[in-house]
Amino acid sequence: MRQPLPDFPWDALAPYATKARAHAAGIIDLSQGTPVDATPEIIQSALRASSNSPRYPVTAGTKDLQEAIRNWAINHLGASGDFDVLPVIGSKELVAWLPTILESKRVIYPEVAYPTYLVGALLAQSQPIAVGIDADTWPSADFAWINTPGNPTGRVHSEAELRGAIKWARANDSVLVCDECYIDFGDKSTPTSLLKFTDGDNSNILVVHSLSKRSSMAGYRGAFLIGDAKLIAQIREVRKHAGMMVPLPIQNAMVAALSDETHVAEQRARYNARRATLAPALQEAGFQIDESVAGLYIWCTRSEDCWQSVDWLASLGILATPGTFYGEKGASHIRVAMTATDQQIADAAARIRQGIK
Repeated sequence: MRQPLPDFPWDALAPYATKARAHAAGIIDLSQGTPVDATPEIIQSALRASSNSPRYPVTAGTKDLQEAIRNWAINHLGASGDFDVLPVIGSKELVAWLPTILESKRVIYPEVAYPTYLVGALLAQSQPIAVGIDADTWPSADFAWINTPGNPTGRVHSEAELRGAIKWARANDSVLVCDECYIDFGDKSTPTSLLKFTDGDNSNILVVHSLSKRSSMAGYRGAFLIGDAKLIAQIREVRKHAGMMVPLPIQNAMVAALSDETHVAEQRARYNARRATLAPALQEAGFQIDESVAGLYIWCTRSEDCWQSVDWLASLGILATPGTFYGEKGASHIRVAMTATDQQIADAAARIRQGIK
């Protein structure tokens, strides 16, 4: 029998969404990290130009896409040594199925984390093991997730922490996978890829990247893996049989996205400006902001049960996410997403300030 999956967390948030919608000025939904800013025209244009696509796409990705990912990995992430690349349908889908594809038995994941790490372990019939940041404290396992910048916390791993995780992987002959989907959105800290610290030895190392947030392409489901060529060959063979091919128009749109950094810098500036608008209002309302130095979220607490904080914001027409969605250690925190328009963020800040008067 398959291990039972947890309840879908956002179902539990539904009553608070109803309460927020009842606000006279309507709901401002800051609960989900779904982009609201337009997909850049350079990407939309590439998609339109590829719309006549009658043939099946190549599982490994077109030569143009492979080259674009490889060059981006070298120039943007600092990758070196021998490595391979593989486009995938969405990073969430990859996170959910990678332990199954690799037949992992014991899956380590962060104790405050994106819920799909746990779901992926359960789908694989693996033993899930929640751990802290320090790899010196980790037990033995054959698979480990790390996440920098972190979701929900916005925490950025240090070089010492990343090297410590690599050391652990070498000692345990374990696959180490770093989810780096928010790497382009540094604010008070500049995130660094795990690949920069492998010293050219990428054996048993993979990193996951997504264009969903970087390029406002969540609806495209375009993501990719970079790392150990042998592991990627193994994954690619499974996918040849199982399908999960990235559609050719999406592959061509991904090439366009990876060829341009201007739109990424503009998007980073938007998210950081929204954080700068909303964070002071939350602090005035008694919230302490923890981490939140990169990514799309504010991770904060009033030292109360997270649902109390969610309820208070819902009374103002603002929907935030309870920290328990990300593990027991998040029980007193909430996650507030910057994925709303500039006007909505400004309105949310005004509502919060009005609510404490």
